[in-house]
Amino acid sequence: MDAGTVGAISTVLVTIAFFGVCFWAFSPKLKKRFEEDAKLPFADDEEQKPTATQAKNNQTDDDGRK
Repeated sequence: MDAGTVGAISTVLVTIAFFGVCFWAFSPKLKKRFEEDAKLPFADDEEQKPTATQAKNNQTDDDGRK
């Protein structure tokens, strides 16, 4: 096999893989799962950590004052 044949075979395989991933990503069966997964970063944690601003506002002085 020469370089042209290997290039053509790899192009066909990559194209098939691309369309496979597109079909999987836009499959109607998986739409609900993907929508739920997209909301995960916004889900409330059981224990929320204070932000840097909140932590700074809650610090006390050496005298014990806020």
